[in-house]
Amino acid sequence: MAGSENQTFCLQEVLDGFKLCLSPDKEVYMEHYVSGWRGLIKFLNSLGSVFGFITRDVVSKVQILVGLMNGANSSQYVTVQSMVQYELQNQQVDLTMTGVHPQSGCRTLLRLHRALRWLELFLERLRISTEDGKTSVMCSEAYNESLAQHHPWMVRKLAGMAFLVLPGRPAFFDIMNVGPPEQVVAMLGEAVPLISEVYQITEELYAKHNLLDLP
Repeated sequence: MAGSENQTFCLQEVLDGFKLCLSPDKEVYMEHYVSGWRGLIKFLNSLGSVFGFITRDVVSKVQILVGLMNGANSSQYVTVQSMVQYELQNQQVDLTMTGVHPQSGCRTLLRLHRALRWLELFLERLRISTEDGKTSVMCSEAYNESLAQHHPWMVRKLAGMAFLVLPGRPAFFDIMNVGPPEQVVAMLGEAVPLISEVYQITEELYAKHNLLDLP
């Protein structure tokens, strides 16, 4: 079991993961995608139990992907592109809501992909906001532009309540474990575009194969 020290969030970990995510041909390496997400999970955990309903889902999805990456067909799960090609060619993706392949890599990663958009939008708002900016508003706006459309009413209600008790911007910057505010802003300025590029490449791949609305 990992010690609590290893569970401390540091923005550098997220940056490192997403910096290594793309191959020269702009394919998304699964190993580094998962690594970036491990950092983001620590970020969610650092916000407290109010985000538990999202964090638990993200953790379970990461575990499913790690299982596929380490499984019998691990060579097919090196990049997101190779995973999509393999699962579609081998009818591993549940396109018809029959529930035959509820834990396919494509479906699992789609759930992380949607959550990644929310965190990307939120982190960018944090970066450009003023010191007295309301994080509850930033997080809520980011959520409404991304994850909310995929959540049932009850989950949206829970999320809205969770946003209300978020700490202020200075507390968020302390959580980043980077240094003074200007260093946090600079690192966010480096990390957010990387996250955005990985998101856009995945979005275009899923759109090309009609996978954005997987049940």
